Amino acid sequence: MYQLHIANKNYSSWSLRPWVLMKTLAIPFTETLHRFQSADNHDVFQHFSPSGRVPILNDGALVVWDSLGIIEYLAETHAGVWPEQYQARAWARCAAAEMHSGFTTLRSLCPMNCGARVRLPAIPPALQDDLTRLDDLWQQGLSAFGGPFLAGPAFSAVDAFFAPVVFRIQTYDLPLSSAAMAWCRQMLALPAMTQWYRDALAEPWREASHEAETAGRGVIIDDLRGRAG
Repeated sequence: MYQLHIANKNYSSWSLRPWVLMKTLAIPFTETLHRFQSADNHDVFQHFSPSGRVPILNDGALVVWDSLGIIEYLAETHAGVWPEQYQARAWARCAAAEMHSGFTTLRSLCPMNCGARVRLPAIPPALQDDLTRLDDLWQQGLSAFGGPFLAGPAFSAVDAFFAPVVFRIQTYDLPLSSAAMAWCRQMLALPAMTQWYRDALAEPWREASHEAETAGRGVIIDDLRGRAG
């Protein structure tokens, strides 16, 4: 069985991608969670990760690193990772690659913190550019392939790649079109997403540098972690 190494569910956007894909497609795996100890966990994570980062997928003795590498590896032997229709598959791969390497302002100004609710002081132009591109890209996929997922009727890797953005939109109340928000609501309702979110809120650990990063972006108006029920 696969072994997937991840970090804190509250913070680790990169870990979420293969985790939510494998859960939603019912690809069996065991989960090993490594807590963030500081802003730089390279030395600790390097004991199991060649890059010193998560996620990492072990398939027996084989080590697969980087979320895109993991998803492409799974696509070799598991149906449904990418859309079946070749036009949708080409679009999905391009969109996932753009997310993998782009949207740097969104990542920087809105770090993932599932349990927090943050009011930004403003939407700076560079962040608005990322949000506009994000909205256009999602609407393009929904329109071209008929929805309700980004590349057609079934959840696939492209939805998984944008899953961390969904939590960012929820945390920072980021403005998007009604069509984009409808997709976000659908994603939040996925059983795998609700499980990840529930687990994130239940985590008892808080890492100081991640917390300071979130607090430095705006006013924390609520924190849902650790509440009973």
